[in-house]
Amino acid sequence: MNLITTIFIITMALSSILAIVSFWLPQMNPDAEKLSPYECGFDPLGSARLPFSLRFFLVAILFLLFDLEIALLLPLPWGDQLHSPTGTFFWATAVLVLLTLGLVYEWTQGGLEWAE
Repeated sequence: MNLITTIFIITMALSSILAIVSFWLPQMNPDAEKLSPYECGFDPLGSARLPFSLRFFLVAILFLLFDLEIALLLPLPWGDQLHSPTGTFFWATAVLVLLTLGLVYEWTQGGLEWAE
């Protein structure tokens, strides 16, 4: 067996053992004190289970998605040292086109508008 196979087997065994133990180990005894919202020792003033606007969640996911795509473009100034700078330029242009198409799609679907 080579080193990669050994590491793969150890990783799979360890993650399987930890996953199995995580189902047996916790003792779930919910009571009223654990299920109540924490407000610095004061009695809760209202319900902590207020409805959450999915617009905030959508904007956060979109921000992470576009931020990740921009982070993929950051090493481009060092990409001109490769064998084919035109290939680097092609892939960077492809990523920017996909980013722009995603933005246009979200804009046309109304995902970026706050008021309905």
